[in-house]
Amino acid sequence: MASFITIDVNWTQRPQAIASLLIDSAGTRALIDPGPTSTIETLRAGLRARGLDFQSLDSLLLTHIHLDHAGATGSLVRENPRLKVYVHEFGATHMADPSRLLASAGRLYGGNLVPLYGECLAVPRENLIPLDGGENIRIGDVSFDVFYTPGHASHHVSFWDPASRIAFVGDNAGIRVEGKSYLLPATPPPDIDLELWNRTLDTMASWNPERLFLTHFGYMDDPQEHIRKYRDCLRNWDALTARLLQTAPDSESAERQFVEATAAKVRHELPQDVAELYIFNGGLALSWRGLARYARKKAAQA
Repeated sequence: MASFITIDVNWTQRPQAIASLLIDSAGTRALIDPGPTSTIETLRAGLRARGLDFQSLDSLLLTHIHLDHAGATGSLVRENPRLKVYVHEFGATHMADPSRLLASAGRLYGGNLVPLYGECLAVPRENLIPLDGGENIRIGDVSFDVFYTPGHASHHVSFWDPASRIAFVGDNAGIRVEGKSYLLPATPPPDIDLELWNRTLDTMASWNPERLFLTHFGYMDDPQEHIRKYRDCLRNWDALTARLLQTAPDSESAERQFVEATAAKVRHELPQDVAELYIFNGGLALSWRGLARYARKKAAQA
């Protein structure tokens, strides 16, 4: 019988910030989203607690290549050169040569890049299995259907298990801690696209899943309601962004007003410790920049 096991990698010593998902089925093992290199020892310990190590793994399934999801991939392949790495074809190029990915991340995070994420090593091309959606990946007795699900990132895929009716959706259903009702979008640059994102949400809803698994963080047992609320959140953030771009005196002021308003709402809805986890994980300034970039690009096209 297949086991789906959540490993909390305890990013920046914060529980329930980043989850890696271990699949253990019929002697075959894989991870969905191993997390950043900065948490690799926590990941190692999580596997060791189950009598496993990196050599026990057969493959990695990446929903997308942002460093909080996929940064540890090259380090894991260095320790286990037989690992297969499934990743969207747009992301495979940057896994093989992460220089542009790291340059982009460096512009966003500056001197915090390495403390937050650690190093990001290149993945040998022979380990990479590019995806474009429509594939089927077998992990022991588990059979995942691969769907191309852009919106959060142009290289985002989701893994759907029809047998368990669980959808592993990375960041395309946002940030919501298992057991909590509050949810928060994650909209960092460079390629947020809300039109594509809503089509992706249509796709996710069409599976009629019983559960969603979010990297930030865990299982959601009310998928249709979650998707409905998430659409509302994206719509509200898009409207707030448009208003601030029109009314704020400059970009810095608009960003500050967005962050302050969003953080205040989170703190109003949640206990202090949980609220601060959401705010940290949400990277609200980065979410503003992604939304503002999308709005300006859409306006220029119009």
